[in-house]
Amino acid sequence: MSIKGVCIICLLFLFSQLHAQDSLQVYRKLEQIRHLPSDTAKVSAFLKEGKSNAKYFDKQKIENIFWQEGLTLAHQLRFHKGVAAIYNETGTNKRNKSLYLLAEDLHEKALKAAEEAKDTQLIVFALNNVGVDCRRQDKLQKAFDYHVKALKLAESIGDIRNICVATNSIGNIQLSTELYDEAISHFEKAQALEEKSNNPLGVAINLGNLGYAYQGKHKLDLAIQYYKRSLAVNQKLDNPTGMAICYNALGDAYKEKKDYAQAMECLQKALEANGKVDDKVHVAESYLNIGKLLGAEGKHEEGRKYIQQSMEVSTFWGFKSMLLEAWKALAQDYKTSGDFKRSLEAADKSLLYKDSILDEKSAMAIAQMQAIYEVDRKDNHIRILEHDKLVNDLRTKRNVIITFLLAGFLLMAVVGGILYIRHRNLESKKQTLQLELKSLRSQMNPHFIFNSLSSIHRYIWSNNQEEASDYLTKFSRLMRLILDNTQHTFVTLNKELESLKLYLDLESLRCNGIFECRFLIDTNINEEEVLIPPMILQPYVENAIWHGLVHKQPSEKGLLDIEILLMKRSLICTITDNGIGRKKAMEIKERKGRVHNSVGMKVTEGRIDLIRKINNKEANVTITDLEDEMGNPTGTRVSIILPAEFVF
Repeated sequence: MSIKGVCIICLLFLFSQLHAQDSLQVYRKLEQIRHLPSDTAKVSAFLKEGKSNAKYFDKQKIENIFWQEGLTLAHQLRFHKGVAAIYNETGTNKRNKSLYLLAEDLHEKALKAAEEAKDTQLIVFALNNVGVDCRRQDKLQKAFDYHVKALKLAESIGDIRNICVATNSIGNIQLSTELYDEAISHFEKAQALEEKSNNPLGVAINLGNLGYAYQGKHKLDLAIQYYKRSLAVNQKLDNPTGMAICYNALGDAYKEKKDYAQAMECLQKALEANGKVDDKVHVAESYLNIGKLLGAEGKHEEGRKYIQQSMEVSTFWGFKSMLLEAWKALAQDYKTSGDFKRSLEAADKSLLYKDSILDEKSAMAIAQMQAIYEVDRKDNHIRILEHDKLVNDLRTKRNVIITFLLAGFLLMAVVGGILYIRHRNLESKKQTLQLELKSLRSQMNPHFIFNSLSSIHRYIWSNNQEEASDYLTKFSRLMRLILDNTQHTFVTLNKELESLKLYLDLESLRCNGIFECRFLIDTNINEEEVLIPPMILQPYVENAIWHGLVHKQPSEKGLLDIEILLMKRSLICTITDNGIGRKKAMEIKERKGRVHNSVGMKVTEGRIDLIRKINNKEANVTITDLEDEMGNPTGTRVSIILPAEFVF
């Protein structure tokens, strides 16, 4: 085996080793990301590593697996920003491979995701990307519409970078349609923004674009000035691609001015600059431009050599479009020199390449449509999976909710049943207590009437008939009030006080005015709104008069104070007398041989006890014997606490 063969084998082995090492690193990183928690941070990691390893996947001519898995996860998480970002990167990657149709579809998907995310900056970025894709396919009106939308949105949020991109792209569209003045206006705006943003590359591009626009208007000197300014910026940036473009543009402008010497100098410099550019298509273009220039000068043989060099470079690298242009140029050169046979042969060759390019474009379009179909199919599959997952989640949630509702319903039914039974028992008990209370109330009427008739009998025997008649009139009024009030569980305080005052008037007449009665009503009490059980105070007032005040010495004036207060939710009624006290009253009863308990007091105490049970609120009676400092009785105080009730 020759040394050359050994060297080739060694190089191939080394290349395979390097490739294997790169593959190992890429897939190791992929496994690391796969083990991360499935959240938005994981999507960002997929996106970042996809960018870092894009060249590796391009060389292998396989899809970027980082972006594929990141996109799937972003869809599952409904992370619209992540979906938009990955579609933007994937679309730009396809555009760089001249797969413009596929790039347009991906960037439109990025736009839709950005709109769902409601992220204006992402929307602007996607709009500009779709616009560029359309412009590369000569869909100029569609591209123009996308860039105008992007420009308006970018201006609304002050996104200078995207304002520059949109403005420059609009200018390029107008340049393609020969609207040179409008194009110049947009390029000047873009250049001013790039200068303000301190972006020299953007400045160089817009200066070059202004040169193309002025050349289109046949203002060649002005165009050359802009080309030179763009060249100066590219030289400062040490940008060989930019310098080659500028030198080619200058060569074309000088050629149009028929300044062939300057044109040749510029094209030679373009060829030199292109030697530093990785993409050799620019070298082939420079050779072709020099050949055309020499042909225009009448130097056909020399010109054909440069065209032939362009063909050699294009054939080696497979630049079919450049070969098409070279054969066309060669056909034109032969035609100009009068060699029609060779001109026809060259034209036939150019047509072959034209057909080949068209076939390739058709095949590429079909491949891109297939790729779009595959992307859509994957997206639809992801959406179906998401939908199924959502349905399952909703079904699970529904089942959980139904379970909780049933459990809650059963619990409520049990609790409700217990409460209903308890309520029914309480109602039954309450009805029993109310019947007892009604029975006790009904006992008050005969008791009071009996006592009153006894008083009338004594009063008639001890007084004249006229006073007895007056007494009976007041008594009948009192009976009417009492009979009316005792029909109700509660009466208003003013009605109860009215009957009590009428009763005290009768007792005062009967006792010849031996006592004085005073009413002390709380100012916070509205007598027409506060309710009180009827005949609840009368027995205690009667007891104070007949067992305390009537036994006082004639020289001592009897006092009876009736005080009613409202404290929080309780009505406090206090009856105070300055009589002889309960101890002496009991002694007097024993001497007279009439020891018995008051029926009215017993009935009233029973009523108050039932009121407490029915309302489950504080209700009681407290009797206090009053004494002076020497321990002598000075009267009695009865305190009755009742639950406060109101009309409203």
